[in-house]
Amino acid sequence: MWRALASNMLTMLVVGLFLLGGVILWGKSQYTAGGPLETAICLRVERGSNMTKVSRDLETQGAVTSGAMFRLGAKYSERTGDLKAGSFLVNAGSSMEQIVEQVTTSGASSCGTEIVYRVGITRITAQVRELDPASNKFVKRADFQLASDEIPAIYTDKRGENDTRYRIALAEGVTSWQVVEALKMMDMLEGDPGIRPAEGMLAPDSYEVVPGAKRVDILAEMQSRQMLRINAAWEARTDGLPLANAEEMLILASIIEKETGVPSERRQVASVFTNRLNRGMRLQTDPTVIYGVTKGEGILGRGLRQSELRKLTPWNTYVIEGLPPTPIANPGMASLEAAVNPDQTKYVFFVADGTGGHAFAETLNEHNRNVKKWRAIEAERQNN
Repeated sequence: MWRALASNMLTMLVVGLFLLGGVILWGKSQYTAGGPLETAICLRVERGSNMTKVSRDLETQGAVTSGAMFRLGAKYSERTGDLKAGSFLVNAGSSMEQIVEQVTTSGASSCGTEIVYRVGITRITAQVRELDPASNKFVKRADFQLASDEIPAIYTDKRGENDTRYRIALAEGVTSWQVVEALKMMDMLEGDPGIRPAEGMLAPDSYEVVPGAKRVDILAEMQSRQMLRINAAWEARTDGLPLANAEEMLILASIIEKETGVPSERRQVASVFTNRLNRGMRLQTDPTVIYGVTKGEGILGRGLRQSELRKLTPWNTYVIEGLPPTPIANPGMASLEAAVNPDQTKYVFFVADGTGGHAFAETLNEHNRNVKKWRAIEAERQNN
């Protein structure tokens, strides 16, 4: 009798273990399988939240079939205590395992609100935008000049949210003075920027920042990126350039950057200046004269005067021979590459063509015809 009872109990134990194993395997498959979400959502995890609140939110938004299973999976994988605050983009079909991974790994928001500070040639703006999960595109909520007294309420409100992301975008061709002054305007940053970085040594790029970041540290990162680009461009230079070192490359690249806003023209413009340097001709480029007037501190805001074109300054390439002593702006990578790999042309002249680009010429007669056409276009525009 006891043997039979023991045998039955053993059988029941085996069956129970078998069933338990099946439940565990089923639960694991549910946890790792694709989820029911049909359209991406932005999951916001508040500071001080927990897995219970998160699971309920996910259930409400139709991202998981079982909040309990979600919590159990997080606990089983020992991730419950790693929950991060932020806004997370949950893609359609995301499994519970993938969502747990998202909300417990880095804490870097991947959706929600982003404030972008754009440092441009003529103005500094702040843009508040939000990612639309369904289209994965940003929707602009506000756009204003940072120096303006009229600050949108949404900017102030979003500044107070802990999951708002911040980014600084530097345009190609801005000066170091403009960058430093812009950083001073961004009151979510801290500290004195220190000594203004040398002209040309800040990389036009996009920089993720956090509230409380040190201005001096951000400038150091900008300089570090630019140095990497300078070294890479100089290492890839073609033979026979009239450039003695990487510093001269940087100066030439900054002039190219300021002379054209048309990407396809950069190497043509570079060829003009390369040909002029090789022939011992003066560069005769207006942006260098302007820099001699402003020293990069703001924009001129008017045309150059004849007296300024004749005045001797270290940057007036109508007067001096060769390159000016310093860059006149912070060039992007494309201009650095153009400086060391110009098009092979015989061009030594160029002038605006009325379309935003330039007309290039090999001879003075051809150039004078192009200048005449440009002046006719200017006169017509002034009369309209």
